[in-house]
Amino acid sequence: MSRRLDGGSQAREGTGFAGAGAKRAAEIVFDHVTKRYVGRDAAAVDDLSLEIPAGTFCVLVGPSGGGKTTALKMVNRLIPFDSGEIRIDGRNIEELPVTELRRGIGYVIQQIGLFPHMTIGENIETVPRLLDWPKAKTRDRVDELLELVGLEVADAKRYPAELSGGQRQRVGLARALAADPPLLLMDEPFGALDPITRFRLQNELKRLHDDVGKTIIFVTHDIDEAIRMGDRIAILREGGILAQYDTPDAILARPADDFVAQFIGEDRALRILALRSLRDVELAPVDAGDGKVLIEHDRTVRNAVSLMLERGADAVTVVDGDRKLGVFRLSDAEELLR
Repeated sequence: MSRRLDGGSQAREGTGFAGAGAKRAAEIVFDHVTKRYVGRDAAAVDDLSLEIPAGTFCVLVGPSGGGKTTALKMVNRLIPFDSGEIRIDGRNIEELPVTELRRGIGYVIQQIGLFPHMTIGENIETVPRLLDWPKAKTRDRVDELLELVGLEVADAKRYPAELSGGQRQRVGLARALAADPPLLLMDEPFGALDPITRFRLQNELKRLHDDVGKTIIFVTHDIDEAIRMGDRIAILREGGILAQYDTPDAILARPADDFVAQFIGEDRALRILALRSLRDVELAPVDAGDGKVLIEHDRTVRNAVSLMLERGADAVTVVDGDRKLGVFRLSDAEELLR
């Protein structure tokens, strides 16, 4: 089945603030936004200003009390703010009816929130049904999304209890994409998953972002996840104050202050290597003697260095399944850091 990754004609009717002829992605602007909770002296979010260009994968990261989730939930007005303005494609969100606003935003949380009494297909159909999509159109969209997130079309008839945690998270993502919203909000979606499943879903989400081009705001407390996932990273310090907003490369190379440097940690060199995938670096030709230590091409240079140190090797052979693509040496990693 062919994928219509932008929803084709399927997602152009009444999809919230996006409306008819909706864009694939939306620009988000926080303009001096402040939020204070009653009974607390310090602000939860303090004078936050940042611009997230359309199609950007923006990660909000920081310690507990940094206001990451509060900032995220203010975008779809789950949490009201006290001052400032949030704009989506130039429109003040407080001037939009809340139902219209939320229908234009996909929302994915750690707990997933699938309806247990409904099938997977029925869960994914939730927003299209609210928008009165024709049944045939809705079925086509469910099939398309199941394929897009790496599940089988037959899974539409299963129930959430029959799926693994990773599969349920994929369904949550498919449901968030169902009406083709230009914006996705993701609140620590992989936090409860085991490391292997988490890594796999990180890869899938990056691939999906490349495919569908949505604007994504992603909350995590894990700086490694932020560096791995984000096009841009907003580091928030306690009290919801923006410490630095930049690309992962720039933050690793030039931390704005001591707080950012300490938050990133001392192993910045390894984190820089984590930004590079083995499929994106130059590989040496494979010789007859190569192939003792193998690594898949979708892993990072950091993974390759770790494997070489673990095995006492000075090179790994990069593979795509059974096919050998080339050789990456420890000296190649040293060159990348210069």
